[in-house]
Amino acid sequence: MIKRIYSIFVIFLVLVTSPFLIRYLLINQKIRILNSIYFNFPGIITSNKNCPNYDALLNKTLDDTFSVSIMNNNGKLISSYNDEVLRTPASNLKLFSSAYVLNKYKLNNNLKTTLLKKNKNNYYLVGQGDPDLNYDDIVELISKVIVNKNINFNIVEIDPRLYWPNGWTNTDKLYKYGSPITSLAIESNNNNYDNVYTLSNFIENYLNNKFLNSNINLNFFESKKLFYLKDSLEINTVYSNPILSLLTLTNSESHNFTAESLFKNASNTWNDNDYIKLKKWLEKKGLPVFNTIFADASGLSRKNKITTKLIVLFLDKMKYSKNFKAYQSTLSIMGVRGTLGKEFVNTQLSGKFFGKTGTLSNVFALSGYLYKHEKPIIISIIQNSNNIDKDKVFKLLNEIYYMKSCK
Repeated sequence: MIKRIYSIFVIFLVLVTSPFLIRYLLINQKIRILNSIYFNFPGIITSNKNCPNYDALLNKTLDDTFSVSIMNNNGKLISSYNDEVLRTPASNLKLFSSAYVLNKYKLNNNLKTTLLKKNKNNYYLVGQGDPDLNYDDIVELISKVIVNKNINFNIVEIDPRLYWPNGWTNTDKLYKYGSPITSLAIESNNNNYDNVYTLSNFIENYLNNKFLNSNINLNFFESKKLFYLKDSLEINTVYSNPILSLLTLTNSESHNFTAESLFKNASNTWNDNDYIKLKKWLEKKGLPVFNTIFADASGLSRKNKITTKLIVLFLDKMKYSKNFKAYQSTLSIMGVRGTLGKEFVNTQLSGKFFGKTGTLSNVFALSGYLYKHEKPIIISIIQNSNNIDKDKVFKLLNEIYYMKSCK
């Protein structure tokens, strides 16, 4: 034990005093404990490198509506363009929130939807925002209700004023991608007619039909009062798909409901719409978040403001997380699957870029890991404009892939 503490101390001392040596060791990623320390270390070891060919490409191709950051596998920022300008990132925000979730859970953990019982005839249905919850699951759960003269059934749900994060527009709320974020949602609230009140009617009808001689009292119970149920009995539970599967849905398919639900569970923030925990988590890793704004976990909010430099610095640091392989596996793959599945199919670029798109009105973003010669360079491109040019973004990525490497 003493030897282990001494070893950790020595590594920490070297980390503080010899950044160039540490960067050299980190590049090879052979020392697991060193990787772990660096991932959690409140600082970034990086540097800039002059790469005229990359700079010339960006300056020739882009206007002031773009921001770009490019970092090589050695942690050197090899080219940038407006990379400290705050931009609306759209779904590139999920790169941060999904990593936060991954840091809080084990890969095989699940979300739960549970039926609790307190005293003889008081039941409580409690959810964690399982995006795949359906009516068959509800029937399975409430089938455990026992006949009684009076049955008091409570649906535990958040305050309706918290259904949408700040910055989601009224137009967004009309579509599936902007469905309300509730802890009990039938198939992610994708159907406007399948809301929590529809669920309430479904449960009430089911219980009335099953217990014809019982008096059914159905009510809503505020989730912020869950402490009241600490001595209740769990009588039935339905589990979601594993966290890794849900994170893949979040990143590869860019599913907003799942991104929000997972973050609220991981950060214990079902009863508020404050995302300060995400910003503080990044800040503790030494990332430059001073002027940034995190207004949701999915990127749908127009209030989010970050830089491409922050994105590449974070993606570089993620390479040293023990969960990096799992994290990268959740991303969309160019020409293969997810939101990038139809781009560059059957080309040299197919299967070489693991990343995340981001699309809103007046926003397009693309960030991730581009594998050149089996080693990734990290790229983040964001355009905020009234005239979005996605083709230019993908053309730029393609030119970077074929450009001579700047080591």
